[in-house]
Amino acid sequence: MRYFVTGHQPSATSILLVESGSRGIIERVIPGLRQSWGKEASVDLVTCYATLPAGFPAATRLYRVADYRGPEGRGELYRELAANRYSHLGLVCSAEPLMTKWKWMLAVRIPAKVFLINENADYFWLDRMHFAAAWGFVMLRTGLAGAGAVRILARVFSFPFTLLYLLLYAGAVHARRALRG
Repeated sequence: MRYFVTGHQPSATSILLVESGSRGIIERVIPGLRQSWGKEASVDLVTCYATLPAGFPAATRLYRVADYRGPEGRGELYRELAANRYSHLGLVCSAEPLMTKWKWMLAVRIPAKVFLINENADYFWLDRMHFAAAWGFVMLRTGLAGAGAVRILARVFSFPFTLLYLLLYAGAVHARRALRG
């Protein structure tokens, strides 16, 4: 993960997208990326699907995670992607649990400027300058934004007391049963 502290924007020479969500998200984000960074930036794709999404040029390099099984395969994929020297890395962060470990490991291992893509095909940078947007995104995903926050925090704080009550109750019932028998 490059440029996390500085917020520097490198020129978009090559982009790696990690399709860890619905196919439609990537298909909707491509026109926006082409409009922002031009058609000369090459776009490659890491996916769990067998084919390229609609709107991708045939020259796109497709990396299927199924082709890189086991620790040796993952290491080979990380080395191959790092050798391509991508300037930007786009991660789809929708509410779908597809390739979660893959995308975050790629974010750590690939030296590129990271941007996050939500289910609306909008994106924002993952750096110190955009921390408020990333924090709001995390709060929304965990349910801690809005009216759900009170309910979730109440559950978190009441859990130890509920567990203690249930353990004491179970202990009392078993002790009473042992004294009767």
